[in-house]
Amino acid sequence: MAEKALSDALKECTARCQNMNAPLPVRLKAFADDVRNLSAEFADIVDRMVARLEEAGLGENAPKPGEPMPDFMMPDQTGKLQSLGRFIEAGPLVIAFHRGHWCPYCRINAQALASIDEEVSGFGGQLVAITPETERFNAELGLQCGAKFPILSDIDNGYALMLNLAFLVGDEKRRAMIEAGWDFSPFQGNKNWTLPIPATFIVGDDGLVKARFIDPDYRRRMDTLEILGVLRSLSR
Repeated sequence: MAEKALSDALKECTARCQNMNAPLPVRLKAFADDVRNLSAEFADIVDRMVARLEEAGLGENAPKPGEPMPDFMMPDQTGKLQSLGRFIEAGPLVIAFHRGHWCPYCRINAQALASIDEEVSGFGGQLVAITPETERFNAELGLQCGAKFPILSDIDNGYALMLNLAFLVGDEKRRAMIEAGWDFSPFQGNKNWTLPIPATFIVGDDGLVKARFIDPDYRRRMDTLEILGVLRSLSR
C-alpha cells in the first residue's frame, strides 16, 4: 500500500480501537499492529526514532514523584486561560500530553480519558490534556473524543520543552509522516516539526507529582486503570 494513503487507510482502524471493549494498552497495541500490517516500513521508521529518543534519555529529567510540577498558563479550547495553580485548588490533577487531534493514538487515548472523567471527578480529581495545537484543533479533538475536560494549547511546545518532553522530528520520520498524510504543521501554526512525548503526570493539591508515565514511544500511554488507582489512593 502506498504510504501516502496510510492515514486514510487507518481511519476505520482508529474508530475500531477507540471503541474496543478492552484496556487502553490493548487498544493502542491493536492500532500499532494495524499500522505495521499496513506498512511495515513506516512502523520500522517509528522504531528507529523511538530508539534514538530512548538513547538520548528524553523525558528522564521531567518532574519525578515527590518533586513540584512547574506552573503553567495556557488557553484551553475555548480561549480561557488556565493555570496549574488554579486547577489544583480543587484537587489532584491528571495532566496528559497529546501530540494532536490528527494522531490516532492520541484520539484513542483521549477517548479513554473521556470515558473515566466521571470516575476521576468522583475521586476529587480533574483531567486536562495539553497539545501543541491551536485552540481550533484542540476543540476538534474534544469533539472527536467526547472530551469535556480542558485541552490546553502549548504553543511552540514551550511547556513541554521546559519539562524535557519535546523533540525535533528527524528528517526520516518527517518525510514518512508527510507521505503518509500526517503533516501536522498547519495545526500548530508553525513549521518547527516539534512534538511532545505523550507523558502523563498526576499532581496532588500540594503541587507535587504523585505519579508519572513517560515513554518516548508514543504508541504507549498511561493505563486509565493506573490513573484511577493513584487517584483512589490520594482520596483516602
